[in-house]
Amino acid sequence: MENNKPKKINTLELFVGCGGLLDGFEQSGMYETIASVEWAKQACTTLINRLSKKYKYENAQSKVLHFDIQRTHELINGWKDDEKFGTNKGLNWVIGDREIDLIIGGPPCQAYSMAGRIQDKDGMRYDYRNYLFESYLKMVKIYKPKMIVFENVEGMLSASPDGVNIVDKIKQGFNDHGFDIIDDIRGNALIDLSEYGIPQKRKRVILVGLSRDHFSDENRNQSLLLEFYNNTLAKYKSSTIATVYDAIHDLPSFYPIKEEDSTKKLKFSHTPTASSFSGHTPRFHNKRDIEIFRTLAEDIKSGNSRYLSAVSLKQLYTEMTGKNSNVHKYFVLRWDQPSNTIPAHLKKDGLRHIHPDPDQARSITVREAARLQTFDDDFEFLGSMVQNYEMIGNAVPPKFAKLLATAVNELLQYTKLV
Repeated sequence: MENNKPKKINTLELFVGCGGLLDGFEQSGMYETIASVEWAKQACTTLINRLSKKYKYENAQSKVLHFDIQRTHELINGWKDDEKFGTNKGLNWVIGDREIDLIIGGPPCQAYSMAGRIQDKDGMRYDYRNYLFESYLKMVKIYKPKMIVFENVEGMLSASPDGVNIVDKIKQGFNDHGFDIIDDIRGNALIDLSEYGIPQKRKRVILVGLSRDHFSDENRNQSLLLEFYNNTLAKYKSSTIATVYDAIHDLPSFYPIKEEDSTKKLKFSHTPTASSFSGHTPRFHNKRDIEIFRTLAEDIKSGNSRYLSAVSLKQLYTEMTGKNSNVHKYFVLRWDQPSNTIPAHLKKDGLRHIHPDPDQARSITVREAARLQTFDDDFEFLGSMVQNYEMIGNAVPPKFAKLLATAVNELLQYTKLV
């Protein structure tokens, strides 16, 4: 009997992290993960676990290459007895004679983010991550996919570490490698993910590139890309705005432990209630921060609105800590609105992601951050709490990634390339 199941699209994922983008593509059921590359060990461990348990890849371990993509020759051909990365036969061995239809991924974004540039004394001018897109391009040149999907932060549009705009470098790089991307990136490829049912204010640049080996007419390519952004992808926008309440209201609550409850130094600042949700445990907060969190959340709940301005928040910070800050440190999530952006910075503190319930007086947990990023509850993050916050903050929300995967598949089907 003839098998009428459609052929899956072969993907290679670069800078895959823990696999938010990959997870959405896998959820669509239209793609086959051939190989993934990531340098962070805990992210690789998390991804291997996900591919094996959720998507039933028997060879998940071999599909995830723990290595530095900048060492391109070794990545392609294999490396041996490396102190950090061990031994591996390389991408060519994993891929074999299979054709790569699509390369997806986005280089680490810290060097492009506005927050990163503000916090770094040199404005991230000398950060090596500014040029990791060049490693992405090398892989495109080697494996010659039909299409690419390249994701990054909005700050990429204004980053110019050596005086030349990064976007211009990326455009030129893709052009030199025979790919067309949309001319007006800000006008078309800057996507507000909250419009796609993500309970979070998160804007990302999503570049879809068409290979001129398969799409030879450059003018037609611009028309195809305009159609993709303005119609194919845009039709998946949600009719409603998802909120913090939608995402996390049903998760178990945790309340501050009173000091008189224990004569010893407390290991937890909040009730260590057992939870069936992995990663749903509050980080430790000192008494001062608990008081601040309660004050700010109660201010919003009561409608007093004393601490809504940056000036009042900075003044509160000075009063409570004795320190001064040029930027306000605190933000309480609103039940009836999307969250602010979930960043990798959550690994350092949760001051700008305070739970809306004043009785709980805490920052959000790993699982709450994952919910706001639309990770399924069965997605296990296999690092420390710090590492898990970082993996989640760096990820593409899987729910959006699934919609993107579906739209990309429609483009591939329309052009009859798969």
